[in-house]
Amino acid sequence: MTTAAVTGPRGPRALVTDDEVLTGEAVALDLQPIGLGMRVLGGLIDAAIGWIVYLAFAVFGAGALIQAGVLDEGTAQIFSIVMLVVAFAAVPITVETLTRGRSLGKLAVGGRIVRSDGGAIGFRHAFIRGILGVLEIYMTFGGLALVVGVFTPRSQRLGDLVAGTYSERVRRPRLPPPALGVPESLAGWAEIADVSRLPDRTDAQVTRFSAGAGRMHPAVRHRIAAELAADVAPFVSPLPDVAPELLLLGVAAVRRERERTSLRTEHERTVRLSGVDPMTGLGPSGVSHD
Repeated sequence: MTTAAVTGPRGPRALVTDDEVLTGEAVALDLQPIGLGMRVLGGLIDAAIGWIVYLAFAVFGAGALIQAGVLDEGTAQIFSIVMLVVAFAAVPITVETLTRGRSLGKLAVGGRIVRSDGGAIGFRHAFIRGILGVLEIYMTFGGLALVVGVFTPRSQRLGDLVAGTYSERVRRPRLPPPALGVPESLAGWAEIADVSRLPDRTDAQVTRFSAGAGRMHPAVRHRIAAELAADVAPFVSPLPDVAPELLLLGVAAVRRERERTSLRTEHERTVRLSGVDPMTGLGPSGVSHD
């Protein structure tokens, strides 16, 4: 994983990792890609829907039209080819364009397709993904998409690489808020600390520990804190020379504060670009845009 320094008015303040997006205001948004397994599951759901649409129109629909005398056997074959294109290319492209990267499969697994900079996709991105999807999903039974996804950092398939997109995680587990803010002795460290590389699973464990540490037996608390601190240390820079419990409280507080800042920035950017508040569905004048 590569990193790049973010320079502020007082010099370098933080590091931006490959899993973050740097906005025009030099704010790093923690937009996490969805895992390969969930992408495969979402793809299977969308593929199943495509087959249902194709069978409904090309088989049952064509049969009804033939019985009604609208189609003969020759035109029925042409109709089936047209429905093949519609079900596996036109419908996915249209759905992703109109929903800005969402589909039933992606809704089911909590993901959406976004541009590499975190913005919403348009027709061009959906068209490239849809056309290449016919090759890598349907013509190779998903084999090409799976192989490419295994060797890309964001589990991107070939269509994503060409279109400049990836699948962003939009459904995240709720974490309990940390019991305390940044300890006073770590206030200076918190301003320059880089904790963005902390894995999600470890982050969840640290957050739960910081929220429930006060209810633990001291011996148990010290033991768990030492184990968690050892897991956290490789992902914290610079690493403060403090007790394990204090380190965990500081890391949890910094992570939550930066997540809140990131969400506020993303919310303000969405309102600025679309003119619609995603929380209320209202525009600046208070009028619904639904």
